[in-house]
Amino acid sequence: MASYGLQHSTQSTNLADILERVLDKGIVIAGDISISLVGVELLSIKVRLLIASVDKAAEMGINWWESDPLLSTRARQLETENQLLQERLTRLEQRLAPPAD
Repeated sequence: MASYGLQHSTQSTNLADILERVLDKGIVIAGDISISLVGVELLSIKVRLLIASVDKAAEMGINWWESDPLLSTRARQLETENQLLQERLTRLEQRLAPPAD
């Protein structure tokens, strides 16, 4: 029974090592699924999956979560500020527009 617990612990460590390596290096999985009937394509699905740590993704130039208002408080604030500035600009343009004859 004790050897089973030791074996289980070793397996967990190996899984943690593999996960750490995958997140550190990153892994890309790509695949296409196509369903055709009598030579006519009915459905085409393209799957692209990237698994990496946040640090590795940022290093590769992928940082969409920083500008997503649902994930970032700063992005939400910027979106609100942008909307207010757009409204202000519209009001100023309406005031400065030449009168229509």
